[in-house]
Amino acid sequence: MADVFSSEKRSEVMQCIKSKDTKPEVRLRKALHKLGFRFRLHDKRLPGKPDILLPRFKTIIQVRGCFWHGHNCIDGHLPKSNEEYWTSKLKANKERDERNSSLLSEMGWNEIVVWECRCMSSESLAEELDRICKSLIDWNNNVTN
Repeated sequence: MADVFSSEKRSEVMQCIKSKDTKPEVRLRKALHKLGFRFRLHDKRLPGKPDILLPRFKTIIQVRGCFWHGHNCIDGHLPKSNEEYWTSKLKANKERDERNSSLLSEMGWNEIVVWECRCMSSESLAEELDRICKSLIDWNNNVTN
């Protein structure tokens, strides 16, 4: 299937896609702040410039886009046009994510991944917040024991 846009228009559309301060990321940050969490954003000193850092808990939260990071939900599908390019691109993204996760783990950071699709409805966002809180409690208990 051919692309519905010209290559110039497609390039323009792709340049508009944000890598920071996306809607799911902002929704999660607002919810965390409302719960009393204080955090830093996009620390360039850490591998992958994590989206959200909770230094007090030595935890980072990555808010991953379902398409760009190959989630197995409806938004994580492979485009029908230029399939070879997208297969290679998304595979490289996953490999980079794994490398960064390993490096962060070696540095002693706890990593929590939150998928874009889980931040869209209030109900699934609440479930993610619950999961994050439980992970922080578990991580804290393991570190102090």
